[in-house]
Amino acid sequence: MQDLEGFVAGLPKAELHLHIEGSFEPELMFEIARRNGVEIPYASVEEIRRAYAFSDLQDFLDIYYQGMSVLLQRQDFYDLTSAYLQRVEAQTVRHVEIFFDPQAHTGRNVPFETVLDGIHAALADAERNSGISFRLIMCFLRHLSEDEAFETLAQALPHKDRVHGVGLDSSELGHPPTKFQRVFEKARAEGFKTVAHAGEEGPPDYVWQTLDRLKVDRIDHGNRALEDAGLVKELADRQMTLTVCPLSNLKLCGVPDMAQHPLRKMLEAGLHATVNSDDPAYFGGYVNENFVAIADALDLSKTQLVTLARNSFEGSFLSPADKKRHLEEIDAYAASAS
Repeated sequence: MQDLEGFVAGLPKAELHLHIEGSFEPELMFEIARRNGVEIPYASVEEIRRAYAFSDLQDFLDIYYQGMSVLLQRQDFYDLTSAYLQRVEAQTVRHVEIFFDPQAHTGRNVPFETVLDGIHAALADAERNSGISFRLIMCFLRHLSEDEAFETLAQALPHKDRVHGVGLDSSELGHPPTKFQRVFEKARAEGFKTVAHAGEEGPPDYVWQTLDRLKVDRIDHGNRALEDAGLVKELADRQMTLTVCPLSNLKLCGVPDMAQHPLRKMLEAGLHATVNSDDPAYFGGYVNENFVAIADALDLSKTQLVTLARNSFEGSFLSPADKKRHLEEIDAYAASAS
């Protein structure tokens, strides 16, 4: 295990599936709540952590939205993002493509620009100071209407220099991708990259819809695609990147134990899978912890871990030149560690 942890610790990687609001550690939540004079229904950090026992996605989302209620000022979003970036810098993460949920904040009368300014400033400062590059992806909340998603897209249009893509998250069941087909068409026409959560709890048909109706550049999760052999072949043929989140799947009871996680099957089927942390403050680990947990449970080889790291850069929205530079770093690391 020590050898595995050491190898993962030094392995250069990108993180492509991270909800910045899901990196909200209890200690920082308490600090910001006090700063803003917001009452939260927990008496201690330990009480918050005890609440992080979820039976499904919706159970988690209820607490997730409650926690972010303390985020009100630009500095709050800056501090939240900076805390995440400091953690992943120590985990040899070279590039991040992070999600934020503007509707969860504008619905609380926090201006779109306040959210964006704080998050983006922290990302830009980290890039200057530590070299971590980034892309910022704005997600639509799928439990809300497509009309509301259009309103959020309109708010983002003046900020195309800072918002690089749009995504789709929140409660999956009962909210099929086709519900958002028109707004994704508009987003693509405006030049945004597109991603969407599909196949986390929703059926394989949701993954098909995400491919054929939303025409995304990347799929977030995608676990249940393995239930459809034709879909697996389609994903493999397209080399469609899947941003898989092992500890999230375990914590939300998507798999009964890590030994039954589908990631190894994905790799063996030729799928372009990656490893990510999703909402690390709630699910018990950042990207390295996800790598170690899944590698240990599924007995993944170092070669397979290198493949997962390479996939993270190949599936990113970086330029070809930047991808090549990172892939060369991975290959050099792998050769030195063999």
